[in-house]
Amino acid sequence: MGKLKGFIEYNRADEKHIPVIKRIKNYKEFTIKPSESKLKKEGGRCMDCGVPFCHSGCPLGNLIPDFNDAVYNNEWEKALYILHSTNNFPEFTGRLCPAPCEAACVLGIIDPPVSIEMIEKYIVERGFDEGWIKPIIPKKRTGKKIAIIGSGPAGLAAAQQLNKAGHSVEVFERDAKVGGLLRYGIPDFKMEKHVIDRRIDILKKEGIIFKTNLEVGKNFSINKLKNYDCILLCIGATISKQLPIKGSELDGIKQAMDFLKLQNQIVEGIKKPLNELNANGKNVIVIGGGDTGSDCIGTCNRQVAKSVTNFEIMSKPPSDRSIENPWPYWPFMLKNTTSHEEGIKRQWSILTKEFIGDKNGNVIGLKTIEVEWIKNEEEKPCLKEIEGSEKIWPCDLVLLALGFSGHEKSLAEQLGVKTDKNNKIISKNYQTTIRNIFSAGDMRRGQSLIVWAISEGREAAFEVDKFLMGNSILETKEKGDLPSVR
Repeated sequence: MGKLKGFIEYNRADEKHIPVIKRIKNYKEFTIKPSESKLKKEGGRCMDCGVPFCHSGCPLGNLIPDFNDAVYNNEWEKALYILHSTNNFPEFTGRLCPAPCEAACVLGIIDPPVSIEMIEKYIVERGFDEGWIKPIIPKKRTGKKIAIIGSGPAGLAAAQQLNKAGHSVEVFERDAKVGGLLRYGIPDFKMEKHVIDRRIDILKKEGIIFKTNLEVGKNFSINKLKNYDCILLCIGATISKQLPIKGSELDGIKQAMDFLKLQNQIVEGIKKPLNELNANGKNVIVIGGGDTGSDCIGTCNRQVAKSVTNFEIMSKPPSDRSIENPWPYWPFMLKNTTSHEEGIKRQWSILTKEFIGDKNGNVIGLKTIEVEWIKNEEEKPCLKEIEGSEKIWPCDLVLLALGFSGHEKSLAEQLGVKTDKNNKIISKNYQTTIRNIFSAGDMRRGQSLIVWAISEGREAAFEVDKFLMGNSILETKEKGDLPSVR
């Protein structure tokens, strides 16, 4: 490594943020770029460890010590090449990934880990600023035509890989713009949408064709897919989980994704606010303590909610790793997001039992009970309600951020593709039960991370290329090599 004792000499550097009172007045990103000197020093904190566990922590197998070393040595263009060799869209993961690589960082055993995600973000941003990121157009075409259905991170990654292999790629998106949940599920204060647009512009120049406002199986006939040599399904897992309790039909109980999507469209200027999906002046309860719940909290704060309370059925996580959760596994620890910092009341170990409405059918409150987690006779955790802990919470808006139960079945059923009991596509090496139809991303593996979706798209592209050509020139995580040309 460039600085053998850097991990001893330098303290961890993190992005600073615009003060809360200023940032909640708009929907713009609020991170403050560190100086180049700080970024170089952070790259120098990367240890010369014998086994870089960050590789295994990263679903993409990013070559993290290599690009850290390049940053420390001021070789930014080299760092960008190394980063792009495994990750098609580091500008997405550098903003949105929970950084399992940092959880697996060897330095993290004794000190704060290297700020890998931050370094990744500023490598790619430097690449765009310097004009190093340019369309790479295949020297020749294979004559094979591929339809990718869904333009989320899995579909986009697969599209770029397959186009690079020389195939003609068309991506179908039912919304007006490309990006899937990247565009309509992630608030602008976490990632402004010009970040997506500039990458899509690159992909278009590389030869990828995007067809928007087309939903295959509805306003685009399934029969037209016969014109393609191969089909790759990447429609995600977009069916939101419900909370089927008394009063769930009341007005004012909304799915988190409906709430977030509308706000993104308002920021984009294509929709107007709706009172029923606006937190302004309301007492809001967000049920679900994950990232989607956090995104709702940040959005409610910007809409100037009267109050925001977050319910989580699980117990409050510890501040440090437990013995049962050792390094280098993902740490199940208390996470405070930037949205939590902006103002929130968090309630742990709480179960919603009933929604309460007024005579007009509007939600005005909900009833909860405190719970504890105990082990049953089989030593499995189970829920126990605490008698006498019932409580009524006044509220005007409830946002359900409970995760997703799977993909929308209609397309798979029309194509004859089989799914398992958990509503996931049945596949082997990304190939479904129909020979020329493949699948990748949340539709195949279930609700997961953006970084996993990109990884799935890349791996599926390798299998599609191999299916069409007999072998593949594309790099994979397993092969661990850099791209070649056909």
